[in-house]
Amino acid sequence: MQYLGVEYQQKFTPKLDPQFIPFGVWRAAYLKDAKKPIAIAVERDKGRVSVHHTCIHGTPEMAAADYRYVERYVKFLLWSTGGFRVSICGCSELAQKLREAYQLGGEREFDYTFVNQLYERDLEIVDLPLDQVPASNEVPESIGGYMDGCRIGFDAGGSDMKVSAVVDGETIFSEEVVWLPKLNSDPEYHFEHIVKAMKLAASKMPRVDAIGVSSAGTFIGNAPMVASLFIKVPRSNWDKVKTIYDRAGAAVNPDAPLLVANDGDVSALAGAMGLGKGNLMGIAMGTSEAVGYVDKDQNVLGWINELAFAPVDLCENAMQDEWSTDFGVGCKYFSQDAVIKLAPAAGIEIPEELTLAEKLKFVQKLMEADDPRAQAIFETIGVYLAYTTVLYSQFYDIEYMMLLGRVMSGKGGDTILRVCKEVLAEEYPELAAKCNVTLPDEKMRRVGQSVAAASLPKVK
Repeated sequence: MQYLGVEYQQKFTPKLDPQFIPFGVWRAAYLKDAKKPIAIAVERDKGRVSVHHTCIHGTPEMAAADYRYVERYVKFLLWSTGGFRVSICGCSELAQKLREAYQLGGEREFDYTFVNQLYERDLEIVDLPLDQVPASNEVPESIGGYMDGCRIGFDAGGSDMKVSAVVDGETIFSEEVVWLPKLNSDPEYHFEHIVKAMKLAASKMPRVDAIGVSSAGTFIGNAPMVASLFIKVPRSNWDKVKTIYDRAGAAVNPDAPLLVANDGDVSALAGAMGLGKGNLMGIAMGTSEAVGYVDKDQNVLGWINELAFAPVDLCENAMQDEWSTDFGVGCKYFSQDAVIKLAPAAGIEIPEELTLAEKLKFVQKLMEADDPRAQAIFETIGVYLAYTTVLYSQFYDIEYMMLLGRVMSGKGGDTILRVCKEVLAEEYPELAAKCNVTLPDEKMRRVGQSVAAASLPKVK
């Protein structure tokens, strides 16, 4: 197989998507003959800097491949580590082209705007010589694992919130509460519901020593900077959103420490606490793709891990993501959207009047009846996952990959897991031996999301 002059080997073709070009596979082939060294440094909050040394071909005939490689590389880093300053060291031409892409009106305008909202500063593309590469500064952070005392665990989802009272690691009360955060523009609606739920949990304990929050979104400290939960709240009113969890905690007990973490990282923490092991990535396939990661010491890296918008497929005819406007990004391969997009190719007509969640259930019902058309859909996603595991393992040290979310339920999830393992065992046996791709078993489930969220803060 060939793409932009690079020959790459891919033994398995997704049954319903033969044009799929796995970025991780192509990247490894591209690098075999790349000799010109460059470096990419990405700076984010707290002075943290991720530095990646790599090579390009640097010849006129490979200019298109060089740009495609570096542009996708930078895009992946921005959505995995996060960052507001990208230094391209050793190639001024590529730095200039990326600067044109990452600006208002440029090809990567969405990414530029996201960075502005997340860090409240513009994204910079800096051109530096190779001998001026910024120094790396990676500082993993301890996350959770504290079980002492009377704790509130709060998990904020898009359709319901779950709140728990946890005493010395044991959940004594837990309740799911329906709410409609994505339909309300007044942040007071969100604040009142959060406080009410937290106070309900507090009423089940003699005191509140700590409050842990698991929430969808991207955070700086405890502040939600970009979060779909508050999608209707105008940016002009965002100051109330940034302080919402701190204010809610203070309304329950101003002396209790409160800590907020991304729900993907909390899922990974729950799995790691259950297994007693680290180097674990959690991938939840639901409305979108949510990813979390903890390292060997069960620490988080301080990365945003928003891999729903990171590239996995280089095919220029790949499905476009409506929000980010980019092609070939993770949310269209590892979510209910992936199932729905593949249905026509499988010969399945899904009633248009169904909601997205209902469309997924429609296909899953066929799968439970052993419909071969549905089988082809989940087999295709299994091939996607195997080759994307190759990509993710190039950036994360993964020993356990835990698959979660409604897409992974039933026979469809079993098929995705089986095919992924078969592809890795056949084509990447070393990776298959190192990386255990799995569904949560009872050992991993013994620490639920609520307990993991409650364990986030350290009691003073």
